[in-house]
Amino acid sequence: MSLRINDPAPDFTAETTHGRINFHDWMGDGYAVLFSHPKDFTPVCTTELGYVAGMVGEFRKRNVKIIGISIDPVESHAQWKQDIQTATGHVVDYPLIGDSDLNVAQLYGMLPASAGNTCEGRTPADNATVRSVFVIGPDKTIKLTMTYPMTTGRNFDEILRVIDSIQLTAKYKLATPAQWRQGEDVIVTAAVADDEAREKFGEFERVLPYLRKVKQPVG
Repeated sequence: MSLRINDPAPDFTAETTHGRINFHDWMGDGYAVLFSHPKDFTPVCTTELGYVAGMVGEFRKRNVKIIGISIDPVESHAQWKQDIQTATGHVVDYPLIGDSDLNVAQLYGMLPASAGNTCEGRTPADNATVRSVFVIGPDKTIKLTMTYPMTTGRNFDEILRVIDSIQLTAKYKLATPAQWRQGEDVIVTAAVADDEAREKFGEFERVLPYLRKVKQPVG
């Protein structure tokens, strides 16, 4: 069964390139991005893992931890990391989960129970649905899910943009419009009356009876 927004993020214990972890304990009180890969030594995933390695500082500024998962043993991940550095120039220093028993992939609804419990004999095509991104909040619930085809590299700048929106709208009764980026105008939600909106956010622009725009709050 697929996980939906606001569902609890399943907890698990797994071996990673940073040792054995309990996922919720590892997360602590911040956000996490869990992004999955169908197999080690796949070309698109190689570029993605390296790109994210170059963005770790941006995620850290937002109190977001990064963790990857691939349907192969941890020992294989260690070799793959060398290729990633060669291809992208970035060292992967965030943990990569070894999911050779398919436990986490099945727990997160990326593979069915009928897939079995071993990566042996499975090809990237067999694991094509293990191409999902999950953004998980401090309350350990799912805030975002995105699944990409194997032939399309993921846009992690977009994921970072969405995290900015999630964190802003968790703090204020606001929403963000299409293409929004940090510092741009935001939308007052319908749950806020006009007087409360002026008190909390200052004067707003009424674009439509149900669409009110204000400056993004600072802090």
